[in-house]
Amino acid sequence: MFYGEFEHSIDDKGRITIPSKFRARLDSGVVITKGIDPCLWLFPADQWAVLSEKASALSITDPTAREFQRQLFGSASDSIPDKQGRINLPPYLREYAQIDKQAVIIGMHDYCEIWNLEQWRERQKRSDNDPEGRAAKFASLQI
Repeated sequence: MFYGEFEHSIDDKGRITIPSKFRARLDSGVVITKGIDPCLWLFPADQWAVLSEKASALSITDPTAREFQRQLFGSASDSIPDKQGRINLPPYLREYAQIDKQAVIIGMHDYCEIWNLEQWRERQKRSDNDPEGRAAKFASLQI
């Protein structure tokens, strides 16, 4: 399970270090792709297999399904962490998420998100400053 928030720098080769507590789960490889929000999704290989099976089963005649498949598969890049726990973030993915020198990795239970640090902080600040709005949104989840 992935949880927590970890700030990391991006090196000159476009690599980010995976938090040490996540590495064992990601040793066999990862897939990074565009997220729906302006972030990257990082999946362990086994979770990617589950998601890609569901996504590939969608009807090719459904325009929404095709758009989702394009975003998910068309931007996907696989990587195996090196001995220091680093993975490569391809330039087109860094550009999409506006990640340059600093990023934050967010644990999302069975996958991770990688955000531009400033955008993540601003998003959190807006959310933190509106607890009533958050409560109203979250109420619909019925948890």
